[in-house]
Amino acid sequence: MNGIEFRNVSKRYGTSASSPTVVDRISFTVPRGTLTTILGPSGCGKTTTLRMIAGLETPSAGEIWIDGRDVTRLGPAQRNVSLVFQSYALFPHMTVIDNVAYGLRMSGMPAREATAKAAAMIDTVGLHGLNTRMPSELSGGQQQRVALARALALEPAVLLFDEPLSNLDARLRRAMREEIRALQQRLKLTVAYVTHDQSEALAVSDQIIVMNQGVIAQRGTPAQLYESPCSEFVAGFMGEAMLFDGTCTGDGHASLPPLRVRTADGMAAGPVKIAVRPEAWRIRPAGTEGLAARLTKRTYLGNVMEYTLSTALGEIFVVSPEVSQPLSVGAPVSLELAPHGVSVVAAA
Repeated sequence: MNGIEFRNVSKRYGTSASSPTVVDRISFTVPRGTLTTILGPSGCGKTTTLRMIAGLETPSAGEIWIDGRDVTRLGPAQRNVSLVFQSYALFPHMTVIDNVAYGLRMSGMPAREATAKAAAMIDTVGLHGLNTRMPSELSGGQQQRVALARALALEPAVLLFDEPLSNLDARLRRAMREEIRALQQRLKLTVAYVTHDQSEALAVSDQIIVMNQGVIAQRGTPAQLYESPCSEFVAGFMGEAMLFDGTCTGDGHASLPPLRVRTADGMAAGPVKIAVRPEAWRIRPAGTEGLAARLTKRTYLGNVMEYTLSTALGEIFVVSPEVSQPLSVGAPVSLELAPHGVSVVAAA
């Protein structure tokens, strides 16, 4: 049984045929006990999709099923889902344990039982000993854990996250996404997770659904979307990739003169787009086979060097792990392509 199932769901704001369609006939499933990330740029329909799962928006067409039950016309309280907000939405006048116990108390659980369960959830998310703190006395990461504990205490069939880490700094964001993923796997939670951050989606997901202009552009595992995008949009959106015009020769290769790259089996001959990620470029000495280039800019980031190189294909951005012997600005080099980080898709 699937945790979440969308069957040809649309959302239109307004009743006329000309009303804007935010989500257009999408279908997907989230298997029980797995985490699916809905990813896409601003305005693609991902937040509206999450709100329809939560019952905060009603579909204009189609069906939504949760745990084998049609919930399309049910309100949020009847769906057994919990939503973790971007802003945490903690009560500032309540202690940590009172915040976590609030939903349990509102559902009719006796105070002593609600407090005991809230304390157990606080321990689960790693906040032992902070029960009597006020939200203003907590860091951003700790506030996020309180919001997570409050959602988990209700034992929802489905847990929803709406951009949960966007208010945290980069270091804390990385730590929190690892904690969310570990908790989801340990408790076998069914999770739908919305973000616009590609690296966040790659790090936490069993399945990624990429949306664009209200429709699903592609769905699959993180590796499938990163290594085998099905369109120019997905290739450009999943990670930082440059797109080049190339030609499929019909023999399992595409030409990006003077370079050749592998294509998927059966790709027809003709114009293609070749997406190359910064880490796919290999820098070789000038004069060797490859694409002639000249270094115009470099940036030292500690663990990698970032280079901008001038070539016949235009400016190319390269990330190199070789930090001990950085190239000098103006140095001539040759560029080759590694097999990983290069995708070929049909031209739009």
